[in-house]
Formats: sequence, structure tokens, C-alpha cells
Amino acid sequence: MIDIVTIAVGFACMLAFLLTGLHVASVMMLTALIGILAGFGPSMFAPLGNMMWAEQNSFILTAIPLYILMGEILVHSDVARRMYRSLADWLSWLPGGLLHTNIASSAMFAAISGSSVATAATIGTVAFPTFRAQGYDEKWVAGSIASGATLGILIPPSINLIIYGAITETSIGALFIAGMVPGLLLALMFMLTIAVAALIWPELAGSGARPDPDRSGRIARLKDLVAPVVIFTIIIASIYAGWATPTEAAAVGVVAALGLSMMNRTFNRKMLHASLFATVRITAMILLVLTAAFFLNFTLGLLGIPALISGFVGGLDVPPMLLIACLVVFYLVLGCFLDALAMMITTVPILFPIVIALGFDPLWFGVFVVIMCELALLTPPVGMNLYVVQGVRKAGQLTDVIRGVLPFFLAILGLVVLMTTWPPLITWLPKLMAD
Repeated sequence: MIDIVTIAVGFACMLAFLLTGLHVASVMMLTALIGILAGFGPSMFAPLGNMMWAEQNSFILTAIPLYILMGEILVHSDVARRMYRSLADWLSWLPGGLLHTNIASSAMFAAISGSSVATAATIGTVAFPTFRAQGYDEKWVAGSIASGATLGILIPPSINLIIYGAITETSIGALFIAGMVPGLLLALMFMLTIAVAALIWPELAGSGARPDPDRSGRIARLKDLVAPVVIFTIIIASIYAGWATPTEAAAVGVVAALGLSMMNRTFNRKMLHASLFATVRITAMILLVLTAAFFLNFTLGLLGIPALISGFVGGLDVPPMLLIACLVVFYLVLGCFLDALAMMITTVPILFPIVIALGFDPLWFGVFVVIMCELALLTPPVGMNLYVVQGVRKAGQLTDVIRGVLPFFLAILGLVVLMTTWPPLITWLPKLMAD
């Protein structure tokens, strides 16, 4: 007989397996097989092969390798360097100088790559030489790059939002629109954090950067912002104009990225090989984890666990805001031990029915989970962005990066408080688009 205590023990065992260092896909698959064996016996193993084929044959999941390929092509096409220079022309006069360029370029690159790690590595490679030449405080430089890169999993097209939509059967297009306002708002909050800090401690901006006095040159370089904006617009507009599904829009994005690489004269066999190899490697990792998650969801549904947990929580008469506060603490602790993707995939199948039963919108919860995953990317000792930025930086200590992200970490928590107290921040635009 399945009860709440048994469920709690099972979840604790799954976390214990993860903490031993086992791959998240292996842990979820093992948990699913044990649950089926305990609840129904080995006879239920028979349909698992067909289920794996059915889930992997999903048209929605085809968008994942396409968006990854688009991002990889752009990473290898000199887009980031050109974009960074153009943004620096117009943002370097703000308090904090080029630190604002880190955030703006991360937000723009996130809108065409969908990957936080790729954004951190690309922007970091472009930015660090310039900052060192001008004497900026490297803690703030590293912190702004690592934090700005987290926008890659929130601003559409986001791989994490696609995975959330596949798991919960939520509209991918609606999730993309839901992520736009909080993503742009978070970028503005990061820039406000930098401006306030620079006014209090002017030395963090070093000698400071000044706009290029050649106004005609700055205007001419604006063309380097056109291509990223056009690709983003093509993807979003084609989805909401009804011309393409998110998957078809991803294919159009790949074609546009290839065209851009040809215009920049960076298209060659080496670039294409590197882009395809990275796409296969990243896609294989994501789909392995996702397949295991579908197995786990199947097991949970057979055992009736989501309905049991929802009924239990509903019977407690817990105020919804208290539950969200508990989830924030839960995710903050979990982010210290699991990477962002593993954290999302292992918790959403269990928590989704509870949150929906309490009256929260699926779009709101999707954005909430992705933002908590952003925090996991910045949380030691597992936070991936910390290590990526330190690897690109190739100097100093990891603790400098950790100290650098703290102000931005607090800004993300501020966004969580804002969206929790005012949920329409997430839901109003998708509803407006639907009308």
C-alpha cells in the first residue's frame, strides 16, 4: 500500500542515489524500475520499450537538437564578438560601464542560443581581455557574466522551457511568451544592481570605458545587432502568427543561422563539424535524462502517487504562498547538490500536480522552476556557470566568482518575490496573445 511515508522514503532514496555520484538518468531509471517491480511485478516491464520509442518519436522533442544546433552555429560564427562591440558602443556611458554590456549581450545571445553554459563561455571569452585592459574589478566582471548567462534558460527559445512543456504537456509557445517579460525584467534588475553598486563604489569600473567618439562608426556597427534580432523575431513571430510550430520555427532558425555564418564568412567544414559534434553530444545527454524522466512519470502515474500527494497537501489546508516559500527553500538547498537540468526533471513530475491543485497557472510554475534552476547555476559547489566562467577566466580563485554573483543572486530572489506576489507578471502576456 502506497502512503505518504513510503513516497517520502522513496524520494529520499532517489536523492541519496544522486548524491553518491550516479548519473541522474540512471537514478531515475532505477527508481522507476524498483517502483514498477514493487507495485506490479516484472510483467509491467514489457511495455517500457514501446513507451521509450513513443516518447522519443515526439515532434516537440525534435526542437531540442534544432535549437542547440542553431546556438552552436552562432557560437562559432563570430556573432558574439560583433554583437558585444556594438552594445558596448551604446552602454558604456552608464555607471558601471562595460559591465552593462555583459548583461545586455548575454540577454541578446540567450535569445538565439537557449543555453546558459554556451552564453557564459562565449561572452566570457569576448569580455575578459577588454576588462583587464581597463582595470575593472574581476569579481564583478565574473559575477555579471555568470549571472547574465542564466538568462539563457529563461529568455526564449529556452531548452529548459521545452523540456518542462514536454513533461507537463504545456504549450511550448505559451511558455516562450511567458518567459519574455520576466527574462527582460531580470536583465534590467541586473543592470540596476550594477548601476547602484558603481555609484557607491566607483572603483569597481576601473578606468571606465567611454563611447567611441566616432558616432558614424557606432551607427555603422548597429548592423551587428540586426541579425540576432531578426533570428529571434523570425522564431517568435512565426510561432504566434500561426506560420510554424516551435519545432518548425527552430528549423527556420537553423537555416537563418547558417545564412548568417555565410554572410560573416565563417562558414566552413571545421565550423560545421564543431557545431554538429557539440549538438549531438548535448542532445544525447538531454534526451537520455528526459527518457528516464518519462519512465519515472509513467511509474508515478501507475502507482497513483501524484493524486495521492495532491490530496494530502490539499487536506493540510496549507496557504499557497507558504507552500511556494517552502519550494524556494527546497530548490535552493537542492541546487547545492544537483545541476539545473537534473533538479528540474526529478522534481517537476512530483510537484506539478500539487502546485496546479493549489490553483497556480502551469505557465507561472514553469517560469518559477526555470528561475530556480537559474539559481542552481550560480550555487556552489555544483553551479555550472561558476566553473565555466572560472575556466574562461583562467586566473584567480573560484571564490572570486562566487562573491561576484552574490548581488545578482539576490536580484533573482527579488524577481521570485515579485512574481509570487503578482502572478500576472508571468501570465498576462500569454493571455493577451491568446486573445
